[in-house]
Amino acid sequence: MHAHTDNRTEFMIGDRSIAVLAQRDDLLVLDKPAGVSLLADRSGAPCLWDALRAALAPVRPFQVHRLDKGTSGTLLIATSQARQRELTKLFAARRVRKYYAARCVGRPELSGTGFIDLPLRKGRKSRYRVAGPRESIKREDRIWRLAPDDGGGHPSQTRLRCRDDWLLLQPLTGRTHQLRVHLAWIGHALRGDHLYGRPDDPAQAAPRLLLHCHRLVVPGVGSFRAPLPGDWPG
Repeated sequence: MHAHTDNRTEFMIGDRSIAVLAQRDDLLVLDKPAGVSLLADRSGAPCLWDALRAALAPVRPFQVHRLDKGTSGTLLIATSQARQRELTKLFAARRVRKYYAARCVGRPELSGTGFIDLPLRKGRKSRYRVAGPRESIKREDRIWRLAPDDGGGHPSQTRLRCRDDWLLLQPLTGRTHQLRVHLAWIGHALRGDHLYGRPDDPAQAAPRLLLHCHRLVVPGVGSFRAPLPGDWPG
C-alpha cells in the first residue's frame, strides 16, 4: 500500500521554504536549508519534522537518514513504512552513495582522489574525535591514517577530491559528524564549523556551516541532486 501525498514544490517551516526536489507515492526528496534542525532540539526553534507532519497529514513521514542542523542539501523522507524499511536497509548496507560539497580552511595538497581512513569515537560534550592522538595521524601519498593504528574506535572512511577552491567529499561510512571531524583533524576544518574548528580564526569565518549534500544515488530508486544554495560563497 502506497501513501499518497499532494504534489507540491515546497513546504514552509516558519517563514522559510523547503524545496521539493522529487516526489513519488511513498518518497519525498527535499532540499534542506542550513540552520534548520530535522528533529526538535534544545533551542526550541521550529523543526523540519513538525512542519512535515502538519503539511502531509494524514500521511505520516518516516525518517530514513539525517543531516546535521548546519548542513544543507538532499534529504530523503519516506511516506510509507515499506519504503522506510527499504531505504534504511540500503543506508545500513552502505549502498547509498553520498556526495557533499564543502569549503574548508586552506586546501589539502592533493592530486586526484584522497582517502581519509581515521576511526572515530565519541568524545566529550556530544563531540566526536579521531580514536588516537592527533600527532599519530600520518599521510602517505594520498591517504591519511593513524600510525600505528591501535584498532580502537569505529572504522570511518572518506574520499575527497579538490575542485577549484572547494572539496567534493564522499563518506564511505556514516558516522556522526564524520566529515567535520575528518577534515578538522587533518588540519582543514570546515568553514563555519564552530564545534570542531576555531571560531576566532578569520580564515574559518562563514555565515553558515559550508557543508552541502548535493547528491544521493540510491540503487533501484534514483539519483537525486540539490544545487548549491544561494548563500554558498562563490
